Amino acid sequence: MYYLSFSLSIACISWLVGIIVNSVVSKAPFYKARLYHLNFISNEKVNRLLGLGMFKWLILHSFFKYLNPKLSIHKRISVSELGDYRLEMTKAELNHLFAFAFMAIFIGIKIFQQHYLFAVTMLLVNILMNLFPSLLQQQNKRRIDQYLHILKQRSS
Repeated sequence: MYYLSFSLSIACISWLVGIIVNSVVSKAPFYKARLYHLNFISNEKVNRLLGLGMFKWLILHSFFKYLNPKLSIHKRISVSELGDYRLEMTKAELNHLFAFAFMAIFIGIKIFQQHYLFAVTMLLVNILMNLFPSLLQQQNKRRIDQYLHILKQRSS
């Protein structure tokens, strides 16, 4: 129980660290060029195998959907708002990725100290609290990009 509570605490702290690191890195020139279009898993079958659909359902039907009000949709989004919405998704995605990296440092320390059960517990919490949300944001960004691509083709 101690391992789980400590891991959840570090995960919450990692969110704050991710926000801070992302706000600093977002001013760098490579942010828009490289990180804006970051995509780990573009294959939807792999996403399904990882259980991303179930994770998405969990987010939509729990209190987690209220954590980022900028990503909550209460009305139909116009095409002109999709760019801003995608930018917010990118910020949330990178916040979680930086948080994942921060928490990985603690996992590495626990492995070095030979506390393997503690490290595995932290890794599982890190995957659920940071990696899966980032993958979900990437999936949503791809859907927006596909929609914008279709609109662009129709207009030309």
